[in-house]
Amino acid sequence: MEVFRNLKNSGVYKPPVEVFNVLLGALVEESGDFQNALFVYKELVKTGILPTVHTLNYLLEALFMNNQVELALNQFRRMGNKGCCPNSKTFEILVKGLVAKNRVDEAISVMGEIFEQKYQLDMSFYSFSIPLLCNENKVEMGVRLFEMMKASDVKPDSLIYGDLVRCLCRNLHLDSAICLINGMIESDISPSDDDFVDLVNCFCELGKVSEAIMFLEDKQVLETAPYNALLEGCCNAGNILDAYFLLDSMFERNIADCHSWSILVRCLCEKENIGKAIELLGKMLKLRVHLDVETYSALILGYCRVGKYEDAFGLFRRTRAKCWLLDSTSYSELLAGLCDIKNSEAAVEVFYHMALNRCSLHPSSYCKLIKCLCDECQVNKAINLWQLASCCGTSCCIDAHTTIMRELSKSGKAKDLLVVLSQMLVAGCNLDAETYCILIHTMSKQNQVKKCVLFFNMMINEGIVPDPGKLFDQLSFIANHSQLCMISSAIDKLLSESDILNSAMFGLLITGLWKEGKKHEARRLLDLMLEKGWLPDATTHKLLIGSDARETRSQDILSIDNSAAQDTVSNILAEGLGET
Repeated sequence: MEVFRNLKNSGVYKPPVEVFNVLLGALVEESGDFQNALFVYKELVKTGILPTVHTLNYLLEALFMNNQVELALNQFRRMGNKGCCPNSKTFEILVKGLVAKNRVDEAISVMGEIFEQKYQLDMSFYSFSIPLLCNENKVEMGVRLFEMMKASDVKPDSLIYGDLVRCLCRNLHLDSAICLINGMIESDISPSDDDFVDLVNCFCELGKVSEAIMFLEDKQVLETAPYNALLEGCCNAGNILDAYFLLDSMFERNIADCHSWSILVRCLCEKENIGKAIELLGKMLKLRVHLDVETYSALILGYCRVGKYEDAFGLFRRTRAKCWLLDSTSYSELLAGLCDIKNSEAAVEVFYHMALNRCSLHPSSYCKLIKCLCDECQVNKAINLWQLASCCGTSCCIDAHTTIMRELSKSGKAKDLLVVLSQMLVAGCNLDAETYCILIHTMSKQNQVKKCVLFFNMMINEGIVPDPGKLFDQLSFIANHSQLCMISSAIDKLLSESDILNSAMFGLLITGLWKEGKKHEARRLLDLMLEKGWLPDATTHKLLIGSDARETRSQDILSIDNSAAQDTVSNILAEGLGET
């Protein structure tokens, strides 16, 4: 850069465009120095030298690195004005830059332009773009770009083949995937185990298990992974007998591993056929097949499915002694089952083990655990587990929160209840009708009127309306403490957005508002009540009639007093005039 500045200032030597390109390339690719790269490009423009496609490619890279995406797109569109035609590197920079900025749709749009203009592309572009299209599940565009690649005599590598096979199989384009595998073999590229696994999964998903076996035999596949995928396909399709035959064949050919046996054990256990699973386990031991954590997970699940939770818990302790970690389904069903048989101590032991190893628990099983502890009046332990759940990635459902809050409410622990509420809000939990009802009920028992009003307003403003019975009780408590005026907006929202208010609630509100001196609001509610064809009850009627009578008497007295006052004034004036 120093040498470059000296050349610029001397005015003696005018560097050719290649010098600018070399310097730009070094600044962009090696140091990522955007400001100096921009300075060099501006100097190029000042000299009147026309940029080459390499110059503009470096400029595009610099702009993308500096998050100047729109400016980069604008420069790309103006390349023709500068006498340059985009090359493969240009499109690679554009696509990579747009994807890096999460603008995948625009990147795919650029590829559409490539298809239309039929640009010549190199291996580097294909190696990046085809996997990108496959990841975005744009299978037609991926195949089209692959055909362009072959037509331009650029040979695909095994990674491009593998990505395209996976994408085709994911979209159940089986014939196209088979053609691709055959093309690999003809090009002396050996398909990987993953390629064959993808194909087998596609066969099985289409219900073509027999064809999958024939395909593997035809291709003389002897690796374990594709056959394990086939074994899983048989099990998922319910073809247990075929799975037995396949496993025996795999064992005879020495391509069965421990996972192969565990697949069938798991299948039998999931179908609650624990007896057959134990028989298969005996065969494994006889053949000296090593039992691993996958086998134990399957057996624990099998015992749970037939209600033998204590046996499952015994196996769990054996796996824990070996420092093995089960799958989440086995953990969740074991813990839920222990809660069902009221063995909370064992369930808590399983949960602590999971939390220690950062294993997440299914929300429904977690809720069962919390409910089990609360039913046994162990709410403090439930709170401890609730606080621990977030550490192991267990998502806390609202049912778990309400269970804890309900138990705290029964115990009259209002402060603890508010602590739980604050932790829920910090965690971003949404409150439901039951949660609000528990809060309002607890605060009313503690005679904390302001908090009741606060929670009631929050509940209605969020569009949450409790059942009629609970709503009546909440309104009664607020009315008894002459605080209906503090929930006037909530009352209006109930009137406008729901039909839950019945005649009893109308009467309660009318009476309460009248007593609080809000007679205009009370009369408005009375009009609405009468429009619905409801009549106020005796108490409300008596209050309104009595009040009207009092107002009439007051007006009569005022009229008499005014007349008397006027007479007195008249007499005084008359007497004064007479004397005059």
